[in-house]
Amino acid sequence: MVRGTYFVQTWGCQMNVEDSEQIAAYLEGIGLAPATDIREAQVVLLNTCSVRKKPEDKAFSLLGEIRPLKESRPDMVVGVAGCMAQVRADEIRIRNPHVDFVVGTAQVATIPGLVEDALQARRFQKRLDLPERKGAIVTDLPKRQVTQTAKLKAFVPIQYGCDKFCSFCIVPSTRGRERSRTTSDILEETAALAERGTKEVTLLGQTVNSYGKNLAEGNVPFSRLLRLVADVPGIERVRYTSPYPRDFKSDVIAAIRDVPQVMEHCHMPLQAGDDGLLKRMKRLYTVDGFRQIVRELREAVPGLGLTTDVIVGFPGETDEEFEGTLAAMREFRFDGAFMFRYSPRPGTPAAELPQIPFSVSKARLDKLIETQTAITLEINEAQVGKTFEVLVEGTSPKDKSMLQGYSRCFRMLHFPGSTELVGRTVQVTALRSHLWGLVGELA
Repeated sequence: MVRGTYFVQTWGCQMNVEDSEQIAAYLEGIGLAPATDIREAQVVLLNTCSVRKKPEDKAFSLLGEIRPLKESRPDMVVGVAGCMAQVRADEIRIRNPHVDFVVGTAQVATIPGLVEDALQARRFQKRLDLPERKGAIVTDLPKRQVTQTAKLKAFVPIQYGCDKFCSFCIVPSTRGRERSRTTSDILEETAALAERGTKEVTLLGQTVNSYGKNLAEGNVPFSRLLRLVADVPGIERVRYTSPYPRDFKSDVIAAIRDVPQVMEHCHMPLQAGDDGLLKRMKRLYTVDGFRQIVRELREAVPGLGLTTDVIVGFPGETDEEFEGTLAAMREFRFDGAFMFRYSPRPGTPAAELPQIPFSVSKARLDKLIETQTAITLEINEAQVGKTFEVLVEGTSPKDKSMLQGYSRCFRMLHFPGSTELVGRTVQVTALRSHLWGLVGELA
């Protein structure tokens, strides 16, 4: 029996997207149904991000828009979850007294109880505790909900938190110390997804390739986990994000090369192309170390898709250091990149350093985007005439006559075909290229 509706607004990374799916599963477990319009929902959850300032600004802006709705509908429940909730809970409450509860990244399982309390007691609550870790060993992790909705592709978290403490990053504060899920739980969840029709899983973590080092049951290398997940009946494709360069070992490269279900794509954050910058960022590798990983990957896995993250305008970045980053982009020739201006995060070491002027960092970002765009266009043009294995995900939102899906190396392809092909793997020959991907036809 449906007792009301809910709406979850999400900002941020794949981990936040997956957290929102967990939130939805919990809310549906207490009888709520999804609403299509936030203005009509009885329960509204904002799942927030703190990696950069912009998503925080969006969250505060939406909370302001929600306030008159709550005033006109006192029975409405408003909650804030996610990374911004973890580090700015008191500010959220002060600026938005209409918020009923604030819940941190490790307390998603408490949301049903918080909603029930808000519907009855109408008193503000917050749940911000992060799980403890005794030395290197994980203590209690809550049992995850497996959504009953059939999904062709699904995220499966294998790890929470981070131990790297990069000087620009707030994740250790928002998600806590690194904690790996047990291998048995991961395989159990993957099997349950496969039984509901999932064919592709993406393993999630802040540094996925350090998986397993803090398990009480013993070290299970990430390469071993890849092989175990690939062996789950029904799983046809395995992806993962994001690996940390220093922890990228030859056994992982061998798994990508040898296991058919592991896709030939790697998203590996470079962040900067200068050793001095990397050191100030507290990234524990050098440009040459990154270079060696890329070389080994491409030698072992021809046709590998390689994407990355890059930050410009980090405090103290000189013209020469920025030119080093441009040179690295030209050398490595990534298929694509997420590129950002540095955004100071309160509480991180880099936020206390002298900042680069906005005009300088914006000009550098524009130059970086221009450089990478040219590279991506060249790479995509070189794919014309090649045939790719594509998992058909559905019709294109912009053209219902075209199907769409990703290749093994993570190129988006659009092509004409029957919707009966959705959920199947097909061969598609590329006919023309664009910045975002390829247009083709069934081979």
